[in-house]
Amino acid sequence: MKTDLPPGRRLGVAALAVAALLGAGCRQGMYDQPKAKPLGRSDFFRDGLSSRVPPAGTVARGWLREDRVLHTGIGPDGKFVSELPGAVPFDKALLLRGRQRYDVFCSPCHGRQGNGEGMIVQRGFKQPVSFHVDRLRAQPLGYYFDVMTNGFNEMSSYASQVPVKDRWAIAAYVRALQLSRNAPASELSAADLEALEKAAASAAAPEVHP
Repeated sequence: MKTDLPPGRRLGVAALAVAALLGAGCRQGMYDQPKAKPLGRSDFFRDGLSSRVPPAGTVARGWLREDRVLHTGIGPDGKFVSELPGAVPFDKALLLRGRQRYDVFCSPCHGRQGNGEGMIVQRGFKQPVSFHVDRLRAQPLGYYFDVMTNGFNEMSSYASQVPVKDRWAIAAYVRALQLSRNAPASELSAADLEALEKAAASAAAPEVHP
């Protein structure tokens, strides 16, 4: 067979053809090899299933949950804890992280202020209860962690989307939101009290129009 391709080009085409044939043969062998598919049938095992039950007492890598408080929000007494677990130190960085994660995952429903007036609520979604009602202000931190982990009413679980420590950070930020509206005056510094009084006086002053 005659061809107009130069010798170098013909050699390249031949090499590519051989590589394609070898690659196809390799793939076919790997594709057709005996294997067990998840939830598929197997004639090897007595129960007819290819998936095997893990041995009793084993835990998948990365799924060990030794710290019950950290992973459930429940203390030794079986009640929700009121403080952060020891593995989650409280500092400014935690609150900043909590605020950032809250704005992403929580504010669409609960609103940036925690009043339950998020954007999707304004578009017709059922309004959640404000975090500032007495019932929710009285709830311990572990309660909020549990709701994020397991869901509540219309709210689905966020365990697969928000890591454990981020859930605690959000819970801490929710508590900060609540304190922003209900902090006792006795806990404010003199500078904060002065600034608060000035803001209140400015809001109460009548508007003067020229």
